[in-house]
Amino acid sequence: MKFWCIADEDTARGFRLAGVEAVAVEGAGEAAAALARAAGSADCEVIVMTEAAAALVRAQVDEIKLERQRPLIVEIHADIRER
Repeated sequence: MKFWCIADEDTARGFRLAGVEAVAVEGAGEAAAALARAAGSADCEVIVMTEAAAALVRAQVDEIKLERQRPLIVEIHADIRER
């Protein structure tokens, strides 16, 4: 089972350290491309997205959730604050 992560840079870096393929996105275009790539991958079972990344492509996320059995899309809250 393969996991993908679509998120901000800090969250994506953390998932990469855990061995998960992760893409950092900043805008709707990047998020849409990353989601299409992940969802189009034959071995992708789970896509973890931050709420912010999912909000950029809400229609695409909802379409995948409603019309397909796989991949499962899980939205997480990532509270990145300056330290």
